[in-house]
Order: sequence, then structure tokens, then C-alpha cells
Amino acid sequence: MKLADAKSPPDSGQSVQHPAGEGMLYVPGGTFRMGSDRHYPEEAPVHRVTVDAFWMDCHPVTNRQFKAFAKTTGHVTVAEIPPDPKDYPGILPHMVYAGSLMFSPPAYPVDLRDFSQWWTFAKGADWRHPYGPGSDIRGLDDHPVVHVAFSDALAYARWAGKDLPTEAEWEFAARGGLDGAEFAWGDEFAPGGRHMANTWQGEFPRQNTGDDGYERTSPVTAFPPNGYGLHDLIGNVWEWTSDWYSPRHEADAAKACCIPENPRGGREADSYDPRTINVKIPRKVIKGGSHLCAPNYCRRYRPAARHAEPIDTSTSHLGFRCIRRGVSNAS
Repeated sequence: MKLADAKSPPDSGQSVQHPAGEGMLYVPGGTFRMGSDRHYPEEAPVHRVTVDAFWMDCHPVTNRQFKAFAKTTGHVTVAEIPPDPKDYPGILPHMVYAGSLMFSPPAYPVDLRDFSQWWTFAKGADWRHPYGPGSDIRGLDDHPVVHVAFSDALAYARWAGKDLPTEAEWEFAARGGLDGAEFAWGDEFAPGGRHMANTWQGEFPRQNTGDDGYERTSPVTAFPPNGYGLHDLIGNVWEWTSDWYSPRHEADAAKACCIPENPRGGREADSYDPRTINVKIPRKVIKGGSHLCAPNYCRRYRPAARHAEPIDTSTSHLGFRCIRRGVSNAS
């Protein structure tokens, strides 16, 4: 099978919708070069991978969609449940409360090696209250749902009769047919000065000029779709995948006949953060970057970029979308 043509993405005008699910688009599958050798070490090495065709949500799950799920099922998210102290040895009693990680920009220059300078575990922050107890999602129905942990995303996917994508499926879809391109739309970050995704402009984390029109999340179709007609695979919010995190990709197989097909990531046992000895929480791969990714920090607004996220963690810049496998493209 030939690698996808890096210069000729499919015509997004030819996107096909199907009973696989309302708002889902067909991703044809194929062989592509996954990862990058030019950026962060966890993205390397570039290696060839094959994925089967699948259907994918055309944008991240929105507040409107998640609200319907919560209303129908009564689902309570991880952020709405106080943590069990036995899962977090050494946690102080006054810190045992329901909440989620919320971005809080400092008013002065800070050490970019210390993310505690702009992240706070906010009591009462959850998907209904994205900026804390005094906030709500009125007017944000078409924004991506945030403050969802991995189990919340998986519960929604199963309720919808779908699944979460693997890292390989997600990255293939994000590339939109542009195999090897730096971004989901080509090799230039802002072609002709046009912003193609919701990212950070200015000096992170204290100055966001909002040149792209948004300082926080944006409506899920505010920016152009990629070659498969999919929106927001880059920027806006990070997205959960189903793969356990590993610190590097595996290199290409010695023979072309041995290209991995539909890989499912690393082992759970290898996903733990070696810096947290007392707390053993496995980590999944998240993809796509977010509105907090900036040129001076976290340049992960690219298909190849990846990050590790503990499965119990929810944040104000992390969401998800679903896929469905095994459904033909017949209309």
C-alpha cells in the first residue's frame, strides 16, 4: 500500500455522512508515517503504521451533547466526586474535595518549568462549571465539553454506541491525507496570516492577545476543517485516546511486510509516571494540543504531538471525540 499523498488532501467537499452516526465522517484508512523526529522526544521515531477505515465525530463532543448524555444516564463525572484518600497516599484532609484542574493565568513572569504557576485544582470546577463554581455553560453549547476524565469520555462513547480512537487512528484522521506535513493543513502554521486553529498568541502563560478571536475555548466549527472534513483536531482542547502512554514510539519494522496494523499503544504497566512513586495512576495518550499551546511553550498543535495524562485527571483544556469501526462506506 502506498503512503498517502502529502500534497493532495481529499476534497473536504466530498465528505460523506452515514448512519454510522449523525455528525460522523468517513476516514478511509491507509498507511502513513506516524510521529515526528523534529520536535519533542516522545514523538519519535517516525514509523509507518496502517489503520483500517473508520468513522469519526466531525468535531469534539460538545457541552450540548454531553448534557444530553448526563441527563439521560445520570452520569456523574470524576470531577464531581471527592477523591478517595487511599488512592492518594499523603493527601492532606483539607484537600479532599471534588474539583478539577483549571488554568489560572499569572499576572507576572513565571518559570515555565513550574506548571503549578498557572494550574490550580479548583474546588467545584466541573463540566457544568468550567471556570469554577461561579461559572456555567450558558452560551457554550457548541463549545467542547471539558473537565472530563478518561472514564467519563469512555462512558459517553459506550452510551453513544461508539468508542474512543487509538492514538494511530486519531493521528491518521488529524493529518487529513497530508502524510508527513507539519500541521493538519500543511507546513505553514498560519498560511496567508490566517489562523487555522484555536491556539495561544502572545507570551504564555500571562499574555494572550487573542488574535485568533478566542482566549479560551471556541465553538467546535469556528476554524476550517481538515482534508477529511474534521474540525478541531488541532487546538481548542486536547483529546483523549484509548492508548496507554509510552515515552517513545517503536521504530519501523525491519521488513515492509511487517508494518503494524491497527496498533493499540503500550502497556498499562509502562504508563506510570516515574516521578510519582507513591501515587500509581496509569496514563493515557492525549492528542492535538489546545488553546493553551503557544510558540514559547508546548508547541504541540500538530498531528504528531502527544502527551501523557493520568486517567483520573480532568482539566479545563481537555475533551474528546468518538469513532465507530466496522461500518462500511456504502450509502
